[in-house]
Amino acid sequence: MAILPSSFLSQSRTTAPDEETLNKPRRTLAATGINHALHDGYTDLIYVLLPVWQAEFALGYGLLAVMRGLYSGAMAGLQIPVGRLAERIDGKTLLALGTMLAALGYVLAGLSGSVAGLSLALLISGAGSSTQHPLASAAVSRAYGKAARGPLGIYNFSGDLGKATLPALMAMLLVIMSWRHALLLVALVGLLVALCLALLMPAVGKGFAHKSTVTTQGAQAGRGGFSWLLAIGILDSAVRMGFLTFLPFLLRDKGASLPTSGVALAMLFIGGAAGKFACGWLGARAGTIRTVLLTEGGAAALIVAVLALPLVPAIIVLPLLGVMLNGTSSVLYGTVPELTSPHRTERAFALFYTGTIGSGAIAPVLYGLLGDALGPTLATAATAVTALAICPLALLLAPHLSDGRRA
Repeated sequence: MAILPSSFLSQSRTTAPDEETLNKPRRTLAATGINHALHDGYTDLIYVLLPVWQAEFALGYGLLAVMRGLYSGAMAGLQIPVGRLAERIDGKTLLALGTMLAALGYVLAGLSGSVAGLSLALLISGAGSSTQHPLASAAVSRAYGKAARGPLGIYNFSGDLGKATLPALMAMLLVIMSWRHALLLVALVGLLVALCLALLMPAVGKGFAHKSTVTTQGAQAGRGGFSWLLAIGILDSAVRMGFLTFLPFLLRDKGASLPTSGVALAMLFIGGAAGKFACGWLGARAGTIRTVLLTEGGAAALIVAVLALPLVPAIIVLPLLGVMLNGTSSVLYGTVPELTSPHRTERAFALFYTGTIGSGAIAPVLYGLLGDALGPTLATAATAVTALAICPLALLLAPHLSDGRRA
């Protein structure tokens, strides 16, 4: 029997793909997806609790808005510092600690007996959630490398699953137990997710561990390209949140009842979740620029259609409009790593998410003032104009992207 040389056996062992190596990206995507669902669910379950807190603490609408803003403000404001910290501490560690802090914030909320204590608890929980978007996005990006756009779309989609499940779970729990016990139960879920991240998620690495040689010319091009990408993300978020501000009033003016408006909004959100999933893969195949032009142009046309159509046809087009409104975000997130050097990926994602989340908070106020001055129809039409304004920005971004230069 022939004996194979030891060198051949050694080579076969080193060249055959290792099962662990193949599974690491999938484990990273699964862990960050579950974490994303948890944190987005944590963010939106507050809406279910606001009426409960209003009744128990006799709060006005203004103070309720402030309490909601404490969570989102801490989450948005700390993302850039977290991105910088990830350049020195492994992202996996920060993700697990942030998830644990978000859960502990809800533990404190469940134990609190005053508005001050509840506000502090929301601030702590929001601070914990600040780790999620920039670090998890960077982890998926590094795990999949150049093929990250599709997985980032899946990661982005997972947040919508959390928005759909955790607030609904909280609403059901409030039927059978007090809000304090319900929060403690939801916090326990968060602690379990943090433990799973610590034990099962592959290491991400520190930002400086992924440094690469970048020429001065390339670095300048990356900064310029990222600025255009950030501007597109800010306007895209403004279009989405501005349209959502006026949609219930448009439906009411067309004769929709409250249940009909609820169904219409659900159809829009279902389309939005599908858009996040589908457009991430579309961007990987058709390219960022073509996909952005398609989604923003389609969003503008469908917004005008909703304004012009009677109630039933307008509701029918809402799922497709949801695809267009939400689909762009997956493509933009997937493009962030292409425009930044590897050791600054977390910082770039932190800046991008801060800009888009901040835009989502400010845009309804600005469009609301426009609605007071011109009426909801013209203010909604302004969101379509904003969507069209993104198209020339996409063309300015094109020279900085590989698929844009080929287009």
